[in-house]
Amino acid sequence: MNIQARKLGLIEEFLRIDDETLLIKLESFIKQEKKISHERSLKPMSLENFHEIINLAKQDSDAGRVISHQDLKKKAQKWK
Repeated sequence: MNIQARKLGLIEEFLRIDDETLLIKLESFIKQEKKISHERSLKPMSLENFHEIINLAKQDSDAGRVISHQDLKKKAQKWK
């Protein structure tokens, strides 16, 4: 059985569930597994890369390419 057929079978089974507690548990399980999968795919940053990013941030700050916290909050309010 291929993965698409297994997904369809799982969907059919899922649609027959009438127990809300079971649905909550399944939702929680899926979220947790997705989080674990995402965390496994993360790669640590090298120290060299970290220092490079810090130096770029310092250059931006020195050149005035920054925005204050308050100004950013004001801009964000307009996004809504």
